[in-house]
Parts: sequence; structure tokens; C-alpha cells
Amino acid sequence: MLENSESLNNQAIKLASNGDYTEAIACFMRAINIEKENYLLWFNLALTYRDAGDIKDARKAIQNAFYMNPTDEEVIETLATICYESSDIAAAFEYAMMGLSLNGDNYRLWNTLGVLYFNQDEYETASEAFENALVVNPYYYDALYNLRDCYEELGNAAGAQVCSERMKELAKRG
Repeated sequence: MLENSESLNNQAIKLASNGDYTEAIACFMRAINIEKENYLLWFNLALTYRDAGDIKDARKAIQNAFYMNPTDEEVIETLATICYESSDIAAAFEYAMMGLSLNGDNYRLWNTLGVLYFNQDEYETASEAFENALVVNPYYYDALYNLRDCYEELGNAAGAQVCSERMKELAKRG
């Protein structure tokens, strides 16, 4: 039976979800050999490398996906995150801002930008980014969590309390 990129991709995703990263990566590489210009294969390979703890190869793979499709917001967000994880903060900021210029309503990118500012100890700017994420999606738990931490760093106990209460409400909803 001839292999095709779609079945190899599906097999690789299943392997990766079971923690068998080496086999998953091998499947993705076979799929990419069949369909080199499929940015989703490169994207999935990047996620698998990242989950396996190989940030260097994850970055190479996600950059390939980005070059093939520079307007995919999920690719850009992942690229920003992987740049951050590889300590390339300037590139992480650049990609987060690029993604937001494509879609200012991407709450995940607002959250990513907030994390970047938070880790630079720029809490006021970080809180603005987290607040923007919550304007777009008031149910985004990660942004609430991060905003609470920002408010705590800024000494805004009332704001931190509001975030904590909102997080409890969201947790009850499941």
C-alpha cells in the first residue's frame, strides 16, 4: 500500500499524543518527503519537536511553516512562543506584533504578548495586553490568570481579587 501524507500525518498525531515522539517525527518526515510544501505538516512537526523538548528543531520546523503561510495566526502564535522558549525575546515580540497586525482580535496572541511583557517586568504594559485578550474573549482563563498575577505585581489587590473570583466562576462552568 502506498503511503500518503494525510494518513502519515494522522498516524503521527496519534503517536505524538501517546508520547511516542520519535516515531511521530519519523512519520511527519515521511509525509513531508511526499508533500514538501504542506505547511500543516511542518506545523505539526514543530509541535511534536516542542513537546519532545527539542526547541531548536521545533523552531526550524515552525519557521518552514511560517515561510509557506505567513498569515496563519496559529503558526505565528506558535512561532512567537517557540522564539520565547528559545530565549529569542526580540523575535518573539516581533512575531506577536505581526500576528496582532493581521488580526487585532486574536486573544491568544494578546495573551502571548502579555506574557512577553510580564517576563520583562513590564507589568503595566502586560496588564493592558491581558485586558485586551479579555475584551475579545472574557472567558479566556489563561489571560485572567496572567492578569491576576500582573495586578498582584502592581499592588492592585482589588483587581487581583476580581480576577480570582472570575476564575472560580469559570472553573465551576467547566
